[in-house]
Amino acid sequence: MSTLSLAPAFTAIPRARSTVRLTRRGRLAVFLTSLFLVLGVAFMLAGGAVGTGEAGQPAPTEIVQVAPGDTLWGIASEIATDGDVRSMMSEIERLNALESAGLAAGQKLRVPVVSD
Repeated sequence: MSTLSLAPAFTAIPRARSTVRLTRRGRLAVFLTSLFLVLGVAFMLAGGAVGTGEAGQPAPTEIVQVAPGDTLWGIASEIATDGDVRSMMSEIERLNALESAGLAAGQKLRVPVVSD
């Protein structure tokens, strides 16, 4: 039988232990300083996300009353001139702050004006 012996590729060099140790108060100071630095940078960057002082132009809309048997898909398909019914449904949901596509008879919906 043969014996195989491997020599280590490197040898660990013992490091001298650092004599600097942070106390609980020191760790807290480092943490709070880092936190304030990150919050300060975030606050500075968020300043660029400010709107203008001028009012925007609202999109022209009209009011439609929901008849019995009407669905949001049906109303949106009548209004969508480009054939994109899903985006029109999303627009109607956004304009009326609807949480779902369910409608009730007699409900009044604000819909975009159809421009031919």
